[in-house]
Amino acid sequence: MGTRRISREQALQALFYMDMHRDPVDDPVGLFCSCFTQDKPAAPFFHRIVNGVREHRETIDTEIERFSSNWKLSRMSCVDRNILRIAVFELLFCADIPPKVSINEAIDVGKRFGTDESGAFINGILDSIRMAMERDEVNHAPKTTQDETGGIP
Repeated sequence: MGTRRISREQALQALFYMDMHRDPVDDPVGLFCSCFTQDKPAAPFFHRIVNGVREHRETIDTEIERFSSNWKLSRMSCVDRNILRIAVFELLFCADIPPKVSINEAIDVGKRFGTDESGAFINGILDSIRMAMERDEVNHAPKTTQDETGGIP
């Protein structure tokens, strides 16, 4: 399994934890990292994803709801919701990751951690967002070209 896949899976677990335990913890990412063993090479991309999703969550959630026909975020499974958040973060804010890679990774992670229907559900929403982006119908902040350590690739 590749380093970025490991990062995405660990980010899913951290975001799931934060979504389910809305504790007023000052540093939920630090708490998560202190409780679970992390793959060292995966850590920088893990932090990039988790911090990016947390920073842009309002924009990300707005786009997910916009493209999820008849599904409010609160009705989605916590796993699917957070896989979508990771992928939409990548689509909107990570110029160094091709959209098809983000979508395929999200589908694969959904199949591993979600239900039998997760892959198709995730694919439908993300592909709609991708097509809207190609038509410049999605508002987003300028994509960053920085790698996970903050340097230019």
